Amino acid sequence: MTYRQEPWLMRTYAGHTNPQAANALFRTNLAKGQTGLSVAFDLPTQTGYDSDDPMAIGEVGKVGVPICHIADMEMLFTDIPLAQMNTSMTINATAAWLLALYIATAERQGANPRELRGTTQNDVLKEFLARGTHIFPPEPSLQLTADTVAYTVENMPKWNPVNICSYHLQEAGATPVQELAFTLANAFAVLDRVRTRPGVSMPNVVGQLSFFVNAGIRFIEEMCKLKAFVRLWDRHTRERYAIEDATKRRFRYGVQVNSLGLTAQQPENNVQRIVLEMLAVVLSKEARARSVQLPAWNEALGLPRPWDQQWSLRIQQVVAHETDILDYDGDIFEGSTIIEAKVASLMRDAEAELARLQQIGDAAETIEVMKRALVASHAERQRRIEQGDLTVVGVNKFTEHEPSPLVTGEADSILRVDPEAERRQIERLQAFRSARNSTEANIALAALRDAATHGSNIMPASIRAAHAGVTTGEWAATLRKVLGEYRAPTGLQGVTFSSDAASLAALRARVNVVSKALGHPLRLLVAKPGLDGHSNGAEQVAVRAKEAGLEVIYEGIRLTPEQIVASAADEDVDAIGLSIHSGSHMTLVPRITTLLRERGLGTVPVFLGGIIPEADQQELRRAGVTGIYTPGQATLTAIINDIVETTARTSSGSAGRT
Repeated sequence: MTYRQEPWLMRTYAGHTNPQAANALFRTNLAKGQTGLSVAFDLPTQTGYDSDDPMAIGEVGKVGVPICHIADMEMLFTDIPLAQMNTSMTINATAAWLLALYIATAERQGANPRELRGTTQNDVLKEFLARGTHIFPPEPSLQLTADTVAYTVENMPKWNPVNICSYHLQEAGATPVQELAFTLANAFAVLDRVRTRPGVSMPNVVGQLSFFVNAGIRFIEEMCKLKAFVRLWDRHTRERYAIEDATKRRFRYGVQVNSLGLTAQQPENNVQRIVLEMLAVVLSKEARARSVQLPAWNEALGLPRPWDQQWSLRIQQVVAHETDILDYDGDIFEGSTIIEAKVASLMRDAEAELARLQQIGDAAETIEVMKRALVASHAERQRRIEQGDLTVVGVNKFTEHEPSPLVTGEADSILRVDPEAERRQIERLQAFRSARNSTEANIALAALRDAATHGSNIMPASIRAAHAGVTTGEWAATLRKVLGEYRAPTGLQGVTFSSDAASLAALRARVNVVSKALGHPLRLLVAKPGLDGHSNGAEQVAVRAKEAGLEVIYEGIRLTPEQIVASAADEDVDAIGLSIHSGSHMTLVPRITTLLRERGLGTVPVFLGGIIPEADQQELRRAGVTGIYTPGQATLTAIINDIVETTARTSSGSAGRT
């Protein structure tokens, strides 16, 4: 069958364990018909730590592939000619470094960097808001992004140096209007820094900028949102940046459909959710995605297996090659008054929200305003689900079900990373350090430090450092010393709470009773150990606990077990809630409970939330965890009620520890 239009680029988001295992997965997926790569990096790589750094304990290879140096990158792309590949890399704070490693690897393959095609996500502002892999403060982070943009526009004309992400904003609770406005505000923040660079061609900059968008289950509204994106981007790049060439103003985006709506209950329902969400970004020619990657049906349970990723790829292939959606030259929704009215409404409301953000000016203050709005929107979404106003099949309606054969024997229904993989990765790293020319590495690091100190473009020095054998941790540590580090706002300050619901009113009354027995307000420490930056769950627990009248201590993401236990002691807390979504729970949680016992806090109940396979839960309880909650297992109010009742029992009416 001959298509009038070519299918979009088909990817699966992949990478785990070590570069060798990830390479095997890449080559397998390409052999199955995947037409591009989308690389997932582990959290130490994303946050600028080597695999043997104490901060990386338990996190190596869990949610992506560890890349510590150029030999790792070469292994990752063994037998994959980069000159012929289109590679997307989900990397942000360390994007300049991973791009440098990619360029150096391509050069060692004999490729000309000007021919390289692909994308670095490189949207650090959304990391402050939704994903948590930031390192440096907002302004230096934006300057690093501007460095990569300026470098690639001049030296890599086929590369997308930035992929502004609305995806993670929706995952953090953004409404369609917020998603439009916040994403455009982030894009303008990048473009405003780049246009101050001498000699930069803004038409080429805008022409190489791309977006990474989310599509939720309300697929008509989501399609209209994409149409609004297309038209708003065209309008603002013409008016704000004077881009006259319409081809440069084109809104170019890739998409992964919504993961927030995937459920652990009746997970087979996720398949139809994924298909419907995909339709939002491929049906309309005006707003059709240039590349699509789909989550797997079982991502709410754990790390998908290669078979699960194959299923997601086959969904794309069926839609592209078996249906007729690519047979029509025009947009099949053209002339629809309903669609046009919805698009116009989204554009109008997004413009108003964008105008409010643009008036703020300061990047850090804008981030704080957007973060509060996201936490509040997510809290409202969760409240609507729990009250039955927003239906989620299998969660709050149609909950009766037959056992799913897809998850029979949970240990076989998700991919489990070899627990020895971290040790072997560390051994390879240490062997690499021992074998490299340390003098060349030190010279390269000095040049990197000088570039950062004097405000020179960081990319040439980073590429030299990659060839010299500098490691990810060394690159980031050098810049940390010059640029500093940053802790993003939690988003809890200023969040207003809903009016009393019956269940919350009863819980507040119970909290008052328990607090009087304790002699002080019931204190809950909410903490995220390790490098996992997905803070949505922790934030929503904190919001609901504050609504219920608890005193909540929440200091944000990326805490060591030692910091968490010290905070528990200093604040004299009555309970601890931990949130982990990276798979590092079997390393970090037992360390926390051990430290609590050593500090005489062994009676403080510990609650754990996240993607925790059933096979791990019994061992965690033996390690001292009181309660474990996986996605969708209980309402937030029920979780807080458990914490309150457990605290009441364990404290036995005491006035707290001294």
